[in-house]
Amino acid sequence: MTDKTIVITGAGQRIGYALASHFRTLGFHVIASYRSEKPGVTALREMGVTCIQADFSADGAIHQFAREVAEQNIQIRALIHNASDWNAESKTDDCAALLDDMMQIHVKTPYLLNLALSPFMATDSTAGSDIIHFTDYVVRKGSEKHIAYSASKAALDNMTLSFAQKLAPSVKVNSIAPALIMFNEGDDEAYRKRALSKSLMAIAPGEQEVVNAVEFIMNSNYMTGQSINLDGGRALK
Repeated sequence: MTDKTIVITGAGQRIGYALASHFRTLGFHVIASYRSEKPGVTALREMGVTCIQADFSADGAIHQFAREVAEQNIQIRALIHNASDWNAESKTDDCAALLDDMMQIHVKTPYLLNLALSPFMATDSTAGSDIIHFTDYVVRKGSEKHIAYSASKAALDNMTLSFAQKLAPSVKVNSIAPALIMFNEGDDEAYRKRALSKSLMAIAPGEQEVVNAVEFIMNSNYMTGQSINLDGGRALK
């Protein structure tokens, strides 16, 4: 049994990919979920990352992913919930389905995976394991354009508190609430300028900033039930 396993959901691109490749480079056994094939998934496989296809929009896929992880006879050092979806009320005629979708990926998926996989984490505080939820800056202020998304991330933020109580002291449970971290390739210059102006730091810091925050949480022996607001001072604007 290896106690150097990192499980990351939604690792096929961007922040999830950066985390998976970072921990693999450090020598961890990394298990990564992905929804669809992307160049990043191929690259992770070539690094030796165990990549498991899982579409968490279905409950059965959540349970199947948990079973496949459990079958590998591992002790999990960290379970990082990066899988996410993003949609707005203005983009759909079925707001009920939108809310269900947001709650499914941001609340039910981490809820069920935490329950299923926490028995494979450390059993005492000297060994130590971590669960890390990715929430969002909007947890603090809401979002009139992304109401369902914001509500689901707020629920995940609250769930951090509950699992911190349930799993202490052997497992620390914290969250990271990012604002703008990186742009998409199709974002035009006008959008980028508006987005950058919303924070005091006025930068898009890139994936390494999130990697640093995850490392900080994992290196702590005392912090649980907390949220790191990785927003460049946006709340102060």
